[in-house]
Amino acid sequence: MLSYRHAYHAGNHADVLKHLILLQIGHYLGDKPAPFWIVDTHAGAGRYTLDSVHASKLAEWKDGIGKLWQAKGLPPALADYVDFVRELNPDGQLRHYPGSPWLARQVLRDSDRLRLYEMHGTDARLLQECFQGAGRQVAITEGDGFAGLKAILPPPPRRGLVLIDPSYETRADYTAVIKALQEALKRFATGTYALWFPMLPKLESRELPDRLKRLGVRSWLLATLEVRSPSGDGFGMHGSGMFVINPPWTLEKTLHDTLPTLVSLLGQDSGARYVLESQEA
Repeated sequence: MLSYRHAYHAGNHADVLKHLILLQIGHYLGDKPAPFWIVDTHAGAGRYTLDSVHASKLAEWKDGIGKLWQAKGLPPALADYVDFVRELNPDGQLRHYPGSPWLARQVLRDSDRLRLYEMHGTDARLLQECFQGAGRQVAITEGDGFAGLKAILPPPPRRGLVLIDPSYETRADYTAVIKALQEALKRFATGTYALWFPMLPKLESRELPDRLKRLGVRSWLLATLEVRSPSGDGFGMHGSGMFVINPPWTLEKTLHDTLPTLVSLLGQDSGARYVLESQEA
């Protein structure tokens, strides 16, 4: 039943946007002395080998991190993101790509915690291997991340980020993310939530941003990155977005300075563009 493997898409344009924003939120949380938690509801394998059978089948990384790898003069936030990827590739050859859990771990301090959920058995085992020896700082659960939120929120320090990025393989996923956010906000209204979503021609994908805006939260930020025009056949992801609830006040300015560069470097045709919207509390 669980067929989705993020390894096929590791390092693509959607990962670039998602991981750029993840790092910026993590840095912001770490700038204050109080501890925080990061919860990842769909963690994947933790890190990926780009010349593996899975990643090389589609080689989507070539149009994502591959376009940034040798780029010069990147905005600070993008340079920071690429520097973290370089930590996994010390010889300068782009062979490995970090997943969200690996990147999240890099911004934690000793007092902070990482809680990871992954339903796919193979990826859950790889995730365990990725964090072998991490001790109490990292806890991994093989299971449903949405169900896990009910038990784990609010985190003990009352500060944290919840990253939600399901596969959206079925129409039900679009409703599930709305329900998960509604329930999570009842438990942890002051937390920061970062929801990733694909931009697809299908109706449920196009309607999701407006459904998120109607959640009734006081402060949110919406960032989308389209790398090409929607395909005429109605298939294929032409972009992706991040909807951030209770975003850091610094995030909008950072993205305003960064997204034009992503459009320039990752854009595949004249339809490439970004959208940045926000609502203040």
